[in-house]
Amino acid sequence: MSSSRKPTDGFALAMMFLLCATWGTQQVAIKLAAPHIPPLVQVALRSGLSAVLVGLLCWVRGERFSWTDGTWRPGLLAGVLFAGEFLFVAEGLRHTHASHMAVFLYTAPIFSALGLHWLVPAERLRPTQWMGIGVAFTGIMVAFGGGWFQGGLSPSVLWGDALGVLAALAWGATIVVVRVSSLADARPTQTLLYQLVGAFALLFPVALFTGQVGQVTSEGVAWLNLLFQAVGVCFISYLAWFWLLRRYVASGLSVFSFMTPLFGVTAGVLVLHERADAFFAGGAVLVLTGIIIVSASSLLKPSLRREPESV
Repeated sequence: MSSSRKPTDGFALAMMFLLCATWGTQQVAIKLAAPHIPPLVQVALRSGLSAVLVGLLCWVRGERFSWTDGTWRPGLLAGVLFAGEFLFVAEGLRHTHASHMAVFLYTAPIFSALGLHWLVPAERLRPTQWMGIGVAFTGIMVAFGGGWFQGGLSPSVLWGDALGVLAALAWGATIVVVRVSSLADARPTQTLLYQLVGAFALLFPVALFTGQVGQVTSEGVAWLNLLFQAVGVCFISYLAWFWLLRRYVASGLSVFSFMTPLFGVTAGVLVLHERADAFFAGGAVLVLTGIIIVSASSLLKPSLRREPESV
């Protein structure tokens, strides 16, 4: 089926700002509740609860789930990738800081932009966009490189950071799967349901097998935290994200997610008292500069030609 995506405009920018603020706090939320609910249990339970909410929404709307619409194969792959992403996030947060995870996880736009560049002609990156991605990625490295050089890196933190990069790779691959398959024209609820069910079905057994379910305690604040993750993050924000993906060029949207590490690091400093220094300020400037370089053409020239995409 053919479809057309718009370049990023002011509405998309405002939506991405809100989504990035929400996503930037989720690693901090997971870390905050970790003493009472292990991270892997959190991501499994929030996926299961969110899947129930999405299913109820589909029922209220009268939407029917079909195995014959050609989406189950890419849907299954998207579910596996989504589960892998949050398996890496959950395990990584046991070793590294929430602010580190926020930064490394949101290198995902680099992987998705590269994949879409080769697979979707309408989303090929121009030279200035390549430069913008390079500037933004350099900013991320500067923001944390200084701290590493000053204080060194423990093997545990290094392992957690590496898992953050693997999580980013899985997320970037998920975006590519959604964009180049029949999921590109599927309902956002259907695409999200594939991922949430896949994450719960794969991660909860792992949590059971590793004994992490038995480590759960009955701390009320932790459960409220989990409710925020399930409803605010996995239900509302992910539906909004897929809605945007159906209407706007994915590479432009993905680059805006570079804002998320800024929210994540800020929340880590304010809530978890994680360390931030002048290197972060310099890196943040570079990240924002990169975002402006990549998105300036679509923001200033909304009349740019929209090319049809075959999916």
